[in-house]
Amino acid sequence: MNAPRLDDGTATRLLAIAIDNIQRDHPVHWSHVIDGDDRLIPQRVLHPVFAGSFDWHSCVHQTWLAVRLLRLRPSLAGADAARDALDKLITEENCAVEAAFFASASGRHWERPYGWAWLLLLDAELRTSGLPWSVSPIADVLRDRWLEWISAARLPVRTGTHGNTAFATCLVFDAAQVNGDFELASACIDAALRWHREEVAYGGFEPDAADFLSPALTTADLMRRALDTPEFGAWFDAYLPDLDAERWRVLREPFPVDDPSDPYGSHLAGLALSRAWNWEAIADALPTGHRYASLARTASAAHREAGWTYVFGGHGYMADHWLGTFAAYLDAKAF
Repeated sequence: MNAPRLDDGTATRLLAIAIDNIQRDHPVHWSHVIDGDDRLIPQRVLHPVFAGSFDWHSCVHQTWLAVRLLRLRPSLAGADAARDALDKLITEENCAVEAAFFASASGRHWERPYGWAWLLLLDAELRTSGLPWSVSPIADVLRDRWLEWISAARLPVRTGTHGNTAFATCLVFDAAQVNGDFELASACIDAALRWHREEVAYGGFEPDAADFLSPALTTADLMRRALDTPEFGAWFDAYLPDLDAERWRVLREPFPVDDPSDPYGSHLAGLALSRAWNWEAIADALPTGHRYASLARTASAAHREAGWTYVFGGHGYMADHWLGTFAAYLDAKAF
């Protein structure tokens, strides 16, 4: 396994960026459907916990990043300021407002699945951290929303962006495992098998210009959670039978990013980080001696090296409002 890069200096920088982001109201991306001018409500009023960091889901996972770092390294420089910021944002009153939104008709689909998944992961992190904050009122609503949705979802979404169902299901499954929520974990595994068990000879073209996830590798990362080691090895052989062929060089090697300050360019920078954790997890899940285990480890190392170069590159807010979360998830994702 590659040595983690998340030393105290790096963690301090990531924590400072996260805390700045979650308190920053502008620029903001609103994605609500409204039926009148009276619904033009400031984001901080409608979502008092997660109005910062450009958009709701990014604010959720930047909050996860802050909580994760405070749990792992409570004495980091800037930790007291981070705690003060979280004290102001994650209050009982604020969480009640957020929970009421998701319990309403407006919240039935909004931020599904990506934002919901990060919220449930944040909830699991807080429940196990011993830290004084709780988002359980929001998580309780979204857990029920998730079960309602995933139990009836006949088809996956294989995009390389926020709609990707495999990535969100990975996060929710991990959160359910930590919380001992057997019903939620089982629903995730049932969906994974329903969506992907019979898929063979993956034939997609990757990456797309906007990808920050690999549809192929994220699917494999989900399936290694759903199958035991021999089953996963056999499934992976059938899913990517020619992984060492020239056509999959674009999957094995990091894709060059021409302009990380461009919104799509920042996505491709994040793609290197998400591919790194996908490849590492795949390598760990394959049977001993599997023909692609070494390839997967080599690919993980290359993507890790490439991905980290973008994290503190001064590429502007389109990268800074979210990219650090992916870097931290790569090196500190285990509970």
